Amino acid sequence: MGLGNDQSRRLLSRMAVNDKHGENSPYFDGWKAYDRDPFHPTNNLHGVIQMGLAENQLCFDLIQEWMKNHPEASICTPEGLNQFRDVAIFQDYHGLPKFRKGVANFMSKVRGGRVKFDEDRVVMSGGATGANEVIMFCLANPGDAFLIPTPYYPAYARDLCWRTGVQIIPVHTDSSNNFQITREALETAYNKAQQDNINVKGLLITNPSNPLGTTLDRDTMKSLVSFINEKNIHLVCDEIYAATVFNKPSFVSVSEIMQEVDFCNKDLIHIVYSLSKDMGFPGFRVGIVYSYNDSVVSCARKMSSFGLVSSQTQHMLAFMLLDDDFVNKFLIESSRRLAKRHSLFTEGLEKMGVTCLPSNAGLFCWMNLRSLLEEQTVEGEMKLWRVIVNEVKLNISPGSSFSCSKAGWFRVCFANMDDETVKVALRRIKAFVGKEAEKAKNVIKRRQRSINGLRIISSSSSSKRFDESWAISPHSTHIMSPHSPIPHSPLVKVT
Repeated sequence: MGLGNDQSRRLLSRMAVNDKHGENSPYFDGWKAYDRDPFHPTNNLHGVIQMGLAENQLCFDLIQEWMKNHPEASICTPEGLNQFRDVAIFQDYHGLPKFRKGVANFMSKVRGGRVKFDEDRVVMSGGATGANEVIMFCLANPGDAFLIPTPYYPAYARDLCWRTGVQIIPVHTDSSNNFQITREALETAYNKAQQDNINVKGLLITNPSNPLGTTLDRDTMKSLVSFINEKNIHLVCDEIYAATVFNKPSFVSVSEIMQEVDFCNKDLIHIVYSLSKDMGFPGFRVGIVYSYNDSVVSCARKMSSFGLVSSQTQHMLAFMLLDDDFVNKFLIESSRRLAKRHSLFTEGLEKMGVTCLPSNAGLFCWMNLRSLLEEQTVEGEMKLWRVIVNEVKLNISPGSSFSCSKAGWFRVCFANMDDETVKVALRRIKAFVGKEAEKAKNVIKRRQRSINGLRIISSSSSSKRFDESWAISPHSTHIMSPHSPIPHSPLVKVT
């Protein structure tokens, strides 16, 4: 039997009983709906399709082929068993030298070889989640804040804040300019924090963006580096989607920008990376902190002892990441397959009149369903989302969970399933959007018939001196005013 709420607060820590982990957000609620009723092409055809999980499952065949051809990379095969003892015993928390070398090599290749990375600056952590928390512990005290442009990854509340006590200050962007980060928005957020006596320790950006699927251009990156240098605050660049770019413009890493600007305090620049998205290895929990600040590298390495990557995983990945031929082939083929899947999904949406923000990277689309909202509010967005999850049976993520300032945007993941499942999802969306459009047309027809009826009554009932213009006056509160809310019927179930 669990403890009562009051008893819990007396016996447990404040962290144990607080609700700041963020798991009760709609972002995670959609996952729970999928877990209760998961789609299966034969066993559960009408189940929930998981489109809320940003996983890259398009190149597992390449990985499996490599592993089959390199049994020596595993300590669980006859070819690799002779290394079992060396891998199984205690390893220093610096990490296996060949693993760090492999990671540095891979990071460079992802960035087109335009920049080299120092293997001695590669610090391990338990996935990007752990890496983000480690860098916060290194840079900020409880109560300090980081600026983050919206929309941003919902689990940042957990990764950056839950255990560290760090705050997030949103830097608001808008769909009017495709959610670009402006210097004005940065200054506004920074100055507001200053007025509120909040100590801003840095700016965190995700490039390529989650959830937008876009990359920051060179000029924007230079502006961000200039901003943090002027304010003397840190810049943390989450680059975990760096190798998911499938179309122009190409990815520009902060590591490149540092070489191009006239002045850059390298001690302020840090990169968070992982193999979860670029290679599709979230289960391996390979997170990386790469800092240009010697003190941060030293501190992060000490903290990494709380979230090391297993030596068996390091051993296998070292072989793979140092295989240049494989890495080159993988990066090219992964980009090609992502482009193909992106086209399949977005072109399918376009045929039914659904648009997405133009994107060139990531494992998802930023889908615009504003026309389907009963009201242009977060409440309207959540009402539509609940229907999509519970009745249309698609787990997509509402924009409000990403702190998007305008209602009606949804993140939809497309790389964690096969082509046939994508087609099932598109058929469901088409049926849903079609029924919604038909309902809207019927509402307009009923409304027009009512207006026409009022006109007839007005012309034939002179004794009542009914003025037709009153029925359509923009200042009228009458139900038939064209500026009155249009009534909507309940949304129709789609399977």
